[in-house]
Amino acid sequence: MVSYISHSPAETEALGEEWGRSAQSGLVIGLCGDLGAGKTQLVKGLARGLGTPSGVHSPTFSLVNVYPGGRLTLFHLDVYRLDSPAQITAAGLEEYLRPEGVTVIEWADKWLRSVESLKSKVQSPESKVPNPQSKVLSPESRVHSPQSTVQNPQSTVRGQKSEGQDVRDNSLIADYRLPFPAPMPPLRWVQIESLSETERRITYEDTGA
Repeated sequence: MVSYISHSPAETEALGEEWGRSAQSGLVIGLCGDLGAGKTQLVKGLARGLGTPSGVHSPTFSLVNVYPGGRLTLFHLDVYRLDSPAQITAAGLEEYLRPEGVTVIEWADKWLRSVESLKSKVQSPESKVPNPQSKVLSPESRVHSPQSTVQNPQSTVRGQKSEGQDVRDNSLIADYRLPFPAPMPPLRWVQIESLSETERRITYEDTGA
């Protein structure tokens, strides 16, 4: 698992561009994060890295935007308006889980619920700070993976805020339960957290082929 601190939208796009330059056909990227966290910004960089000629816009109402013309076709999904995995399946989006190109899914946790296993490993900075008036830790601070102990990415990078800080964590990849037939395609789970008005923590983990 990798934790990257972005200090600006430009750095977020630059990370996406790096992914686009190295992406191979069949890659699926699931993005999770609150509104305004920078998911679409990351996709814009990804498109630039793929050499996509047209501008990228979030397909909130159309569900899917397809961008041909680059090194690989980019399939951009946004499932924000769909309320359940069943609705997403009924919309016929499963074909994009094995793309002839690259698929990126905004609000992937609405569909690929196993993304929650990555979220649970990314503890907030608050969960590491005990209440000075009490010795009882919050429930979040006591939760750990039975397979591995994962440090707070923020504690790893504190005091090292160089541009494009990239901090690697040696945690094991979780055992995902995914809606894919074997063999599993290459998958990248991404969690974007807002640290300030401009700073973002982007945590991602690769699994699959």
